[in-house]
Amino acid sequence: MNELNFNRRKVYFRILNYLKPFWRHLLGVLITSIFFTVFSGLSIYLTIPLLETLFQTELREEQHLSPTAELSQKLETQAKSGGFLSGLKRELSENLYAFIDRPSKRESLLRICGLIVLTFFLKGLFGYVQSYLMAYIEQGFIKNLRNETFSHLNKLSLKYFTNERIGNLISRITNDITMINTGISASFVTLTKDPLLVIVFLILALAISWQLTLLSLIVMPFSLVIISWLGVKLYKQSYILQSKMADLTSFLQEKIYGTKIVKAFNMEAKENENFFELTNHFFRIILRITRIRNIAPPVTEFFSILAGVLIIWYGGIQVLESHTLKASEFLGFLFIIFQIMPPIKELSNVANRIQESTAAASRVFEIIDEPITIKNKPDAIPFKSFNDKIVFDKVSFHYDENHKYILRNISFEVKKGEIAALVGPSGAGKTTLVDLIPRFYDVTEGAIYIDGIDIRDYDLKTLRNNIGIVTQDPILFNDTIRNNISYGMEKVEFEEVVRAAKAANAHDFILQLPDGYDTIIGERGLKLSGGQRQRISIARAILKNPPIMILDEATSALDSESEILVQEAIENLMKDRTTFVIAHRLSTVRNADKVIVIDEGRIVQIGTHSELIQDINGLYYRLYTLQFRFNEVDE
Repeated sequence: MNELNFNRRKVYFRILNYLKPFWRHLLGVLITSIFFTVFSGLSIYLTIPLLETLFQTELREEQHLSPTAELSQKLETQAKSGGFLSGLKRELSENLYAFIDRPSKRESLLRICGLIVLTFFLKGLFGYVQSYLMAYIEQGFIKNLRNETFSHLNKLSLKYFTNERIGNLISRITNDITMINTGISASFVTLTKDPLLVIVFLILALAISWQLTLLSLIVMPFSLVIISWLGVKLYKQSYILQSKMADLTSFLQEKIYGTKIVKAFNMEAKENENFFELTNHFFRIILRITRIRNIAPPVTEFFSILAGVLIIWYGGIQVLESHTLKASEFLGFLFIIFQIMPPIKELSNVANRIQESTAAASRVFEIIDEPITIKNKPDAIPFKSFNDKIVFDKVSFHYDENHKYILRNISFEVKKGEIAALVGPSGAGKTTLVDLIPRFYDVTEGAIYIDGIDIRDYDLKTLRNNIGIVTQDPILFNDTIRNNISYGMEKVEFEEVVRAAKAANAHDFILQLPDGYDTIIGERGLKLSGGQRQRISIARAILKNPPIMILDEATSALDSESEILVQEAIENLMKDRTTFVIAHRLSTVRNADKVIVIDEGRIVQIGTHSELIQDINGLYYRLYTLQFRFNEVDE
């Protein structure tokens, strides 16, 4: 339990560190809270002279006393024996009554009404300014934390994303960070304004009657014990709730993305059942949290009402029997005490809100604290040009310590301008191997050299600028065709984009679209066919014009017509470039300078097509007879 409390405090103070850029606004919140509190207290305290003015004028007239003179006579005795609070009460009351006291009843009433209007106006004004400043802090905090989380995600290697669900990450950046905001609001509105309100009202209450004030405070110990116990339970349940929200987001993302497969296999009813189960679980947790969160206010209110009844009874005795308290003061005291109850109830919720936001923050900080494994060395070398060869030297790789090696002891070299075809069964490690070149992952053992320099010694940005990638599943964004082709390149002339599209045999179909190159292609380019998406992806690689090219089965997703259109573009793309091709077509393999056959993460054969085809017992021959020869008719 102590460790849990320590971790929660640590996370909470870490949240507060994100508020440092807003210290001026926080100071404004504090100042406006003080003024808001002062005028809130004054607006309630004004009920006493209002009652005096309305109901006790006749008595003063009979005794030939002004309100100020009457008040002075009464308070002189109290001030001699009552100490600081009585003196404060005397000073405040004398000044107030001196301002209000007029020869005419109407003038006195007009003055006090004007004072009430002014007090409430200033209270509202400072409350508005405080709310605006707090909204600026809250939204600025959310913006900065989301920006930092997303920026950190972009720095993580692909290894991290293989172990995380996309929906879970989206949920943390959206739902969890929004939940943290409730803790910020609780900390700097409730914990600044409400305690000040309680203090001001308590001072006024003590100035009227310290005995009645002590009776009103009996609620505090009971409330604090309950709030502390509920806070621990709420923290645990809130963490579970945010995890379930992530599950829900992930499920929706996967099923909406795969809606075609769901329909094709008539799985709508089953997926509905799965979704209903998730929402049911989420519903039960929400109810549990609501039950925990909402028990504190009514309990606090019950004890407050209990204290209020005691106050009414004891104060009534003082007014009716002992005459130690005036009726107007007693009514004013009741107004003050009932004004204390809302901030006390709000304070009873603060701990719960902070627990919820701390639980959400723990999930967000898990992302921010994830170590960046792919990064530049302090003395990284800019990658300026590729002149000689790429060498894999005894390269091995696994995703983490608990998994088996994906690649084992890979060694080969590819000279500048050569085409290296990677062949092997599905799952052999071909894609992982080419992903090591742009450092999407770092090798576990061994090294990859370009022109004799370990790629980990190169500046990461300049290294990737010199590598082009076309994948089997083209990655496009919900943007225009022009922006998708020029993605990652600044200040690209439109003519260059058109030339790249023509080289990829994409120009003609682009012109047939409603807005041509300015057509928005939808999420993941779903408004285009598979072949059209692939040609846009190839045009992007052509425009980048890198010396090293990686083609990961770039034509396997194309229909026959698109494949014919794209194949020429790919062959042009490979000219005068060092190219790694995960092979799909026989022509690619046959024209390669080097064919590297991989099986279960190891190189089992290496050579040219004509050399490898001679070994009828080798894996390449078996793959050729099973896969490649069926494409011979198309070659």
